[in-house]
Amino acid sequence: MDNQTVLRLTPTELMQRWAAGERWQLIDVREPWEIAIAGLAKAVAIPMAEIPLRMADLSRQEAVAVMCHTGARSAAVAAWLAERGWARVANVEGGIDAWSVEVDASIPRY
Repeated sequence: MDNQTVLRLTPTELMQRWAAGERWQLIDVREPWEIAIAGLAKAVAIPMAEIPLRMADLSRQEAVAVMCHTGARSAAVAAWLAERGWARVANVEGGIDAWSVEVDASIPRY
């Protein structure tokens, strides 16, 4: 699989999919200090470097949406997961920064 198999979702689109009843795991690949500044209770925090060690923490039955600060790290992780057989993987474009702008202004921007 290549990067074209990774969906690109804005935070608003992910929220709409959740509202429509779709099941998506949200994985936040930022570092713990970043999540301490601006985190989402709904996200599972797994720093990017730990993804290979913690693949068992991710359900292959649910779609996986990957998020970081602005979308670069999450795009790399999403592509990596797709290459390893995850069927439904999305990058949350714009990351937590876009989430603050589009979905929840109470989340600090940094």
